[in-house]
Amino acid sequence: MYLGEEVRITDWFIIHFTENNGMAFGMEFGGMYGKLFLSVFRILFVSGLFYYLYTQVKEGVDKLYITCIAMVIAGASGNILDSILYGKIFSSSMFQVATFLPADGGYAGWLHGKVVDMFYFPLVQGVFPSWLPIWGGQEFLFFRPVFNLADASISVGIAMMLLFQKRFFAATKAQEIAKEEGLTNS
Repeated sequence: MYLGEEVRITDWFIIHFTENNGMAFGMEFGGMYGKLFLSVFRILFVSGLFYYLYTQVKEGVDKLYITCIAMVIAGASGNILDSILYGKIFSSSMFQVATFLPADGGYAGWLHGKVVDMFYFPLVQGVFPSWLPIWGGQEFLFFRPVFNLADASISVGIAMMLLFQKRFFAATKAQEIAKEEGLTNS
């Protein structure tokens, strides 16, 4: 696909090919070193999450909590792979369809690749009422971000952690209280 090309599945589900230079919602750190810093940070963060997941599995915590952490790790790992490899194995998508394994190499070095995003769900479109301060009369679109499967995995994992936080962390709090009571009763 060409950069920016779309395939309309329905009015509210569109495959939209775009490349993301940085973080969520297109935010990025400036320059060559910004992208390198972000890539290295992602690798270190996911490594820490792997270790955390390992400790939680060994402690036998809630399986749903383990699943949530695993979803975040899987999504982050997918974006890291894009960042590491995509720039090396594809030519630039600017003004052309990217070539896989171009003879002169990819468009960027290791850890400097872009992340491919493609899912676009413009669910609700409209105009803010004119009486509304600041945004009155302006058009709005919900849900504007274009994302990929890795981003969805991260978002669902975090949303489930927030949704079930009492289930996940109430047992931990009860264990801490029981441990403290055991120490004071001795």
